[in-house]
Amino acid sequence: MASNPTNRPKRRVIVEIGLLVGTTGLCLVLVMVLIPGLKKLLLQKVGFGEGMVHVNGTSSIGLIDEDFICATLDWWPPQKCDYGTCSWGSSSILNLDLNVPVLLNAIRAFSPLKLRLGGTLQNRVIYQRQGGQEPCSQFTKTNDGLMGYTQGCLPLSRWDELNTFFQNSRAKVIFGLNALYQREVKTNGAVIGPWNSSDAEALMKYTVDKGFTIHGWELGNELSGRGIGASIGADQYASDMVSLQNLVQKIYKAFEVKPLVLGPGGFFDANWFNEFVNKSKDSLQVITQHIYNLGPGVDNHLVEKILNPSYLDGGSQPFRDVQNILKKSKASTVAWVGEAGGAYNSGHNHVTNSFVFSFWYLDQLGMAASYDTKTYCRQTLIGGNYGLLNTDTYVPNPDYYSALLWHRLMGRRVLSTSFQGTRMIRSYAHCSKRSNGMTILLINLDGITKTEVGVTIENETIAVASKRQIKQTHSSKLRNKEFTREEYHLTAKDGNLNSHTVLLNGKELTVNSTGIIPSLDPVEANLRDPITVAPYSIVFVHIPGIHIQACT
Repeated sequence: MASNPTNRPKRRVIVEIGLLVGTTGLCLVLVMVLIPGLKKLLLQKVGFGEGMVHVNGTSSIGLIDEDFICATLDWWPPQKCDYGTCSWGSSSILNLDLNVPVLLNAIRAFSPLKLRLGGTLQNRVIYQRQGGQEPCSQFTKTNDGLMGYTQGCLPLSRWDELNTFFQNSRAKVIFGLNALYQREVKTNGAVIGPWNSSDAEALMKYTVDKGFTIHGWELGNELSGRGIGASIGADQYASDMVSLQNLVQKIYKAFEVKPLVLGPGGFFDANWFNEFVNKSKDSLQVITQHIYNLGPGVDNHLVEKILNPSYLDGGSQPFRDVQNILKKSKASTVAWVGEAGGAYNSGHNHVTNSFVFSFWYLDQLGMAASYDTKTYCRQTLIGGNYGLLNTDTYVPNPDYYSALLWHRLMGRRVLSTSFQGTRMIRSYAHCSKRSNGMTILLINLDGITKTEVGVTIENETIAVASKRQIKQTHSSKLRNKEFTREEYHLTAKDGNLNSHTVLLNGKELTVNSTGIIPSLDPVEANLRDPITVAPYSIVFVHIPGIHIQACT
């Protein structure tokens, strides 16, 4: 077994996993190359599959939260409809059935799952006061109300129920506060005056008194830049964030660990975000942006966009822009994606809730992490046509399992990764989450080509026998864990990209009659063999027997 590279003089080490051509025909080998000049020669011989994943293990390029995966719960009532379809049912924060076993089990499987409570109507929600006599009215559609709905109310009894559920499910809650409470909104959408924090303060005090734990308080929803329905100037919003930070410090004064302060929960606008960060950086711990880069849910070309690598590449710009602003400001603020459903206006049935959407979703997770985005909140956990869970039955859609595999396999440290070969393979790599080594994510957007993939890891060592031992054993099945890797192959049932059922290593993933989430078991593969990525498939590859400098 190779010793720890940190205890030896530094040298360039390349690990190649893949196929080589020998004088006697094809043989499967794993080679350690210690001479830099041999890399180019070896790469010319490797990869008669379709390509090669290159991982630089010298240092990480990003550090995500341990609980990077996040999902949202929204306020939309059953009457919320888009393009003639009403897809929300009883999935609202106010009416979701919290007694369904599969819902509890689905959240518990993450231990923890971050849950962000918010959405368009959060700026129309008031919070029932303890001892208050006024009735707690619900949202109803109207032609003259902001956002198209009347004001709604969160009953304290429901807040109690929700927090009991969150405690039982071990969820970490981020609550989106109403940023427009008792503020004047002009006909052009401009918001007048500072934030009135009195309603939020009452809810916070009640929450603390009841012993409920909130991971973070976020101010407002989609009011940055031009805003959705209303907008707040960056200077005023920064001032409002100071007010929220002061409120949190006051109410949680006795707490050693205080909730995060987040904002603005809106779409990226370069000038607005730049001013907002620079004027609120001492009070803002997390800057949150929303992403719906596929366009409207009614678009009939969503699948074409999802399977287009050039289109997916364009999704990196918001992550890059936010990081540039944070670096220039030298603020301690970190970036999250606070809400991302891909296609706005509730998504598209049989697309954003089907297998094909995992191509977009996992690519977004990989891309966001590579730009040091700490958390990524998926719209939604349940509700609309883009839920991780089915709105009516609560059973997981394919993206739920994609998210769960990411959560369990992809560690905090992000590794620089590139792919040489076809453009239809998307590749990402992280240090493994609960073991040594690394995990690679491969996404095949090609529906025809089966791709054999080799791996190179620069500047690292692998727990492998000597070359003499490899020569002696290359034709035999190595069963030692140091010579194997674990693979998780995701494919659509019957090859149908619009299927709501996903197969893991050929086995259908289903919950049982008691709502238990199925185990996600890998298949073992010989470390020397190339990774075979089937057409229209996703593969997580966990390689434990490797020691990477960036991961130590």
